[in-house]
Amino acid sequence: MPKALIQRVLPQLENVGSDNLETSTYMGPIKKLPESFSAADKARLTEAYGKMVREQLAPANRKLLAFMKDTYLPAGRDTAGIGALPGGKEWYAFLARRSTTTELTPEEIHEIGLREVARIRAQFEEAKVKVGFKGTLREFFAHLNTAPELRFKSREEIQAAYEAMRPKVEAKVDQLFARVPKAPFEIRPVEAFREVSAAPASYQRGSVDGKRPGVFYFNAYKPETRTNFTTTAFFLHEAIPGHHFERSLAQETTGLPAFRRFGGSTAFSEGWGLYSEMLGQEIGMYNDPWQWVGRLTAEIWRGVRLVVDTGIHSKGWTREQAIAYFMDNVPQNEVTAVQEVERYIAIPGQALSYKIGELKLRELRTRAEKTLGKDFDLRAFHNEVLSHGAVPLDVLEAATDRWIAAQKKG
Repeated sequence: MPKALIQRVLPQLENVGSDNLETSTYMGPIKKLPESFSAADKARLTEAYGKMVREQLAPANRKLLAFMKDTYLPAGRDTAGIGALPGGKEWYAFLARRSTTTELTPEEIHEIGLREVARIRAQFEEAKVKVGFKGTLREFFAHLNTAPELRFKSREEIQAAYEAMRPKVEAKVDQLFARVPKAPFEIRPVEAFREVSAAPASYQRGSVDGKRPGVFYFNAYKPETRTNFTTTAFFLHEAIPGHHFERSLAQETTGLPAFRRFGGSTAFSEGWGLYSEMLGQEIGMYNDPWQWVGRLTAEIWRGVRLVVDTGIHSKGWTREQAIAYFMDNVPQNEVTAVQEVERYIAIPGQALSYKIGELKLRELRTRAEKTLGKDFDLRAFHNEVLSHGAVPLDVLEAATDRWIAAQKKG
C-alpha cells in the first residue's frame, strides 16, 4: 500500500484498540439492547461483552496497530498508482474493463473524461451568471469552495435539509416510475468512527424482509466544510430515485437469480445513481439555481474521476497532482479532495464506473426515444432498466434493444 493510505488506517485502529468502553465502537450493540431484555440479562451481556472487548478485541487491534505503524508503514511505497507495480499497467487495464463492463482502454476513458469536464465547465459558465456571480469561473469555484453562506452550520442542519428533500421527491416519483420499492429507508449521519475518511454520502440497502430499513448516510464531519447546495443531487443519487430504488427493486424481484438480486455491476449501479441526479431536472428539483450548481458540481465530480483515476494508475500522476486537478475542476474543499483522491488510490478503477454507466444509460434512453417516437413511455423504460438487477452494461444494452424492438412491434 502507499504510505498515504497506511497513515489513514492508524487512527481507525487506535479507535478500535481502545479499552475505554464508553467510547469504544465495539460497544455500540450493547447500547441498543432491546427493551424486552430483562435488567439481569442486560447486565450480564454488558459485562461479558465488555470483558471480550477489553481482553480480546482491543488487544488484538493494538497489536495490529503496532505492526502497521512500526513495520508496514516504513515499508510502504511513495508512489500512488498501481501502474508503478510490476505488471501494474496491465492490471489496471483489466480493472478498468471490469469496473466499466466495457472494452474501453484507460486512454480512451481519460479522453472521455477530458471531454466531459470541458462540457460541464461550459455549463458552469452559464450557471454562475444565473446566480448573479460576477467574476471568472476560477473565482466562482473559489467562492463555492469558501463562502460561509454556502456551508452548513451544524450536523442538525444537514439532517434537516435532507429530511426536507424527502417529501418533495416522493411527491413526484410517480411521473417517472410505475413501480416503486416496498422497502423503507432512513436518513442518518455517518458514524463518528469512520466519518473522517467516508464519502460525502452513501447508501446501504435494507434487509429482504423489510425489518432493517435501507439507510441514506450523509457525512457530517466538519459541517462547516459541507456544502449546502449539493443536497439535492446527493439525495437523488443515494436515496430516491437512486440507489434505494435500484437496489430495493432488484431484491424485491423474486424471479431474478440471487446473484442479480443482491450482487451486481458497479457501472450499472453507480451509473443509475448519476442518471438519477439528472432525473431531478425533469421533476423540478433544481428550480433553485444554487441546487443546479450543486448538480453540476456532482456531475463534473464524476467526470473528473475519469481523468484522475486513469491519471493516477495509468499515467503516473502523483497524489498531489491528482488533488490539484480535482480542486481545479470540482468546487469542493481540500478535505473532500484529499478524501476522494485517496479513495481512487485505494480502489483502482472503481471511480470510472459512475460516468461510464451514466453515459450508457443516457445513450440507451436516447436510442429508445428516437426509435419509438411518440410511443416512448419513460415510466416503462425505467421499469425495464430496473427489472434485471444490476447487470453489466452490455447485458443491459442487449435487454434494452430487445425491449425497444418489442415496443415497436406492439
